[in-house]
Amino acid sequence: MKECTQCGKCCTKYSDGGLSATDSEIDMWQLFRPDIAEYVKNGLIWMSPQSGKPLTLCPFLRKVPEQEIYTCDIYYDRPDDCKFYPVTIKQMISDECEMLEADDLKHPDQAQRSLDKLMADSRPPFSSK
Repeated sequence: MKECTQCGKCCTKYSDGGLSATDSEIDMWQLFRPDIAEYVKNGLIWMSPQSGKPLTLCPFLRKVPEQEIYTCDIYYDRPDDCKFYPVTIKQMISDECEMLEADDLKHPDQAQRSLDKLMADSRPPFSSK
């Protein structure tokens, strides 16, 4: 498995209202990051502060000019849904994640263990049981 290439596929796929935030995340943003909190409505994130409707893209996602990579303006304060991604190899395949290599596809159980090790600082290991 490769390191993240910052292709942005995960961010662009899930940033259109498919994510949520916990009450504690929202409380933290309200106190310390009101610039993030303004995009939260009824526990849903990336909602327009003006209309209250879902945005089509995370307002904190930035495409690097003249490159095919993305950055996150709120990386250290991003939602847990973002921190925990990717969770499963199946999800990565579906999302066409560029971290996957040919061996990962041939040996998905080993790839899942590698992914869990890689993500150990971000989330608990995935268990399909």
